[in-house]
Amino acid sequence: MSSDQSVRHFDQSITEGPILRSVWKIAWPTMLQNVITGLQGFVDHAMVGNFVGYHGNAAIGVSWQIFLVVLVFVSSIFTGMGVMVARFAGANDPATVNRVVQQAFLTAAGLACLILAPIGYFLAPALLNFVNADAVVQAEALPYLRIMVVSSIGLLLFFMIGVALRSAGDAKTPLRLGVLLTILNIGLNIVFIRGLGPIPAFGTMGAAMGTVLAAAIVSVIGMYYLFSGRLVIRLQKRIGWKPDIQIIRSLFGFGLPTGVQGIAMNVAGVLLLRFIGSLPDSAEAQAAYTVGYTQLFSLVTWTSVGLMGATAAVAGQNLGAGKPERTKEAVRTASRLGLGVAAAIGLAFLLVPGRLLGIFGIADSTVLNLGFELLRFLSLSGLFVTVALAYTGGLQGTGDTRSPLVISIISQMIIPVGFCLLMQSTTTLQSYHVWLAILFGHFARASLSMLRFRQGKWADIKVDLNRT
Repeated sequence: MSSDQSVRHFDQSITEGPILRSVWKIAWPTMLQNVITGLQGFVDHAMVGNFVGYHGNAAIGVSWQIFLVVLVFVSSIFTGMGVMVARFAGANDPATVNRVVQQAFLTAAGLACLILAPIGYFLAPALLNFVNADAVVQAEALPYLRIMVVSSIGLLLFFMIGVALRSAGDAKTPLRLGVLLTILNIGLNIVFIRGLGPIPAFGTMGAAMGTVLAAAIVSVIGMYYLFSGRLVIRLQKRIGWKPDIQIIRSLFGFGLPTGVQGIAMNVAGVLLLRFIGSLPDSAEAQAAYTVGYTQLFSLVTWTSVGLMGATAAVAGQNLGAGKPERTKEAVRTASRLGLGVAAAIGLAFLLVPGRLLGIFGIADSTVLNLGFELLRFLSLSGLFVTVALAYTGGLQGTGDTRSPLVISIISQMIIPVGFCLLMQSTTTLQSYHVWLAILFGHFARASLSMLRFRQGKWADIKVDLNRT
């Protein structure tokens, strides 16, 4: 197939016409995919909460927080891939786009199999001890965590395919794959968590089994389509499977700051879990945190992360097309869209907190009271998160991945952890101190991200590769 035929597959409306249409074209499938895919977490927690109890919810929460620390590092190369794919798609260079995605696939597979799986398996017990998970929670969490780290390749490839296609302007194919992933995951979790016929009930461990198996199936389908020539990105044997050092260096050059950023944020989350674990009602507080922050607050973060991905794609493509003013307008448009969604969800947190927590089988009065308290803080925190992520998408999509790293260290680690340490050393640490620390961190992240983007230094970042 000729280069000209390939070029026509890139969607020129992303770099031309009304900016709201350009952002929305990528944003709505991405936001919807995040919501639909995120439902599997709701199902996990709802089923585990009802069939295992709140200790199962706490086990999934602490395990997932730990898993994200290593998963985010490995998947950071996808941020670098997204920067380059968007830039070269905006410049109508399909050959380089294909080369970048194939090298990202090779790198991710090597890291997942050679680093994440073995190290994660053996360190799992020590990591659970570090977050002060009690004995009952650890018994549920250890097999869940080990299954997730050993079988992470499916999730990684699913994320890679989604980032690559969205950055190239195709947000609908990742949506279809996300819907399939959710359907498979829900079905498999129903089977593995509660048991069906000859298959025994695996409880909390069954949630991990369903997740990794569903991800493996969908990632195989996604890779098949990438090699089939039916999508805007086409992986072909003639590109070659030999590692391309220049591309891999660029993947890490743009992506590694995002990986360190993700590690910093998730280490901060682990440290917050450690503070929560030191509270008098530690298991109840961890359950409230898991359901309230990692699940219900996801209603904000799913849409906001979707907007961040859409903003990164639109910003990168327009910068690649030599249109920095459209990049600025795309970020402002995305932040306004996110604020509307976050305000609506925050109102629900204030009006019907009991019904929302009840979805997860939370009946313990202590857990409920802690959950009500947390949701009040999160109703305001969501407004800052969505603005922060929109501007983060603008920075990362244009190639400035280092500024979000510094901002995250300040806002997600130094401020909340420092505040908790201060409260712990000067008074008796209470749950609302931890929730307030989260709010302070989100406010700081939004303010610093807006300030950095408005400085405009991202417009001078170059992405250069030897093109073939």
